[in-house]
Amino acid sequence: MNEIIKKIFDTLDSLEIEYTYITHEEYHNMAECAVAGKKLGAEFCKNLFLQDRQGREFFLLLLVGEKKFRTAEVSKQINRSRLSFGSDEKLYELMKEKGGSINPLGLIFDTDHTVDLLIDSDLKNYEYICFHPSDGRYSLKMRYKDFTDKFLPYAGYTPTYIVVSE
Repeated sequence: MNEIIKKIFDTLDSLEIEYTYITHEEYHNMAECAVAGKKLGAEFCKNLFLQDRQGREFFLLLLVGEKKFRTAEVSKQINRSRLSFGSDEKLYELMKEKGGSINPLGLIFDTDHTVDLLIDSDLKNYEYICFHPSDGRYSLKMRYKDFTDKFLPYAGYTPTYIVVSE
């Protein structure tokens, strides 16, 4: 277990957030992630690192795993120029994450709060959510309510809820 994952697990433990995780081969797509989600009994979230057209504003979008990301739909709701995917370098700089393992727990490393958190409002309907905690060989399950009511306040984040169509 690397030091970034250890810091994430230590943070969850200190906040008394219950979680379960499994280890597996490194997963590279949502179909593989869905398998881990089924094993854990949780919705595996799709996590996207985005930036505005100028590359000055950065966003982490959490959405229900099977939903498609539509740039225009999300951009319009947050009143920003057309969004695109942020670079792997910027992702690592801000959240200590690498592509393929993006997750909202990495927000603890964004101490300047450079990244804005966007959440698909449909995730409120799930008791549990699942994602990779900074490594595609781990899948972690936690209560959605613990994420929003314990983790996000600790990390200093208030999410913006958006509607992502099917």
